Amino acid sequence: MRKFIYIITLILFTVVSVQSQQDEWTYLFDGKTLNGWHEYNGTDVGDAWSVQNGELVLASKNDNLSRGNDIVTDKMFTDFELSLEWNISKGGNSGVFFKVVEIPEVNQPYKTGPEIQVLDNDNFSANRYHKAPALYDLKPIGKIKYNKHGEWNHLLLIVDHKNNIASITFNGEKVYSFPLYGEEWEKMVSRSKFSSDSYYENLRPDHPFFIYAPFFGKFKTGSIGLQDHGATVRYRNIKIKKI
Repeated sequence: MRKFIYIITLILFTVVSVQSQQDEWTYLFDGKTLNGWHEYNGTDVGDAWSVQNGELVLASKNDNLSRGNDIVTDKMFTDFELSLEWNISKGGNSGVFFKVVEIPEVNQPYKTGPEIQVLDNDNFSANRYHKAPALYDLKPIGKIKYNKHGEWNHLLLIVDHKNNIASITFNGEKVYSFPLYGEEWEKMVSRSKFSSDSYYENLRPDHPFFIYAPFFGKFKTGSIGLQDHGATVRYRNIKIKKI
């Protein structure tokens, strides 16, 4: 009887321990260093990024021209919850990528990883597919609880490939959900700038921002990325939890 009780107790302890590990958040940014990040297709983080008062800061001229300092996590993730806060400058533009895979011949992270838009919605001219926190060029947004430039906004991204669903919660309000693969996802991509139709064959003249990106959204596992779109932006409390 004692042996039976011991076995049951051990099983229960193991289940609770595994569940506890699944419930634990891991910080992708420790608030002190740039450890765990590197520039896309690079090895280190350039001088454009720094740590200030526990915040990950991209310093820019805010001219939307000085770009090219996109950073990604060293680690890759498949099914997860990602929580972070962002603070954009006036008229600023940035983004949070997920499922980024670094390919030498692909020069930008947005050509593999979908982007959740980070934007000063009040002072940057954009349609509903490009305003924060839209799934950039794929999923539009309606009315949201949005804090203006210079203030903090909270983003929660849940990615669940097992159930083929992802969702965005913004400032505590669930905004939308979307599939990660399958027919509906392919339809979304086919209507976007990321269609796999060849640029050189000019098969997407209807989209003014069309870009040839045959690897876009093709990977289930990838890095988290932060975009340099030529504007000063701050991130903090960047953490992830596997599901």
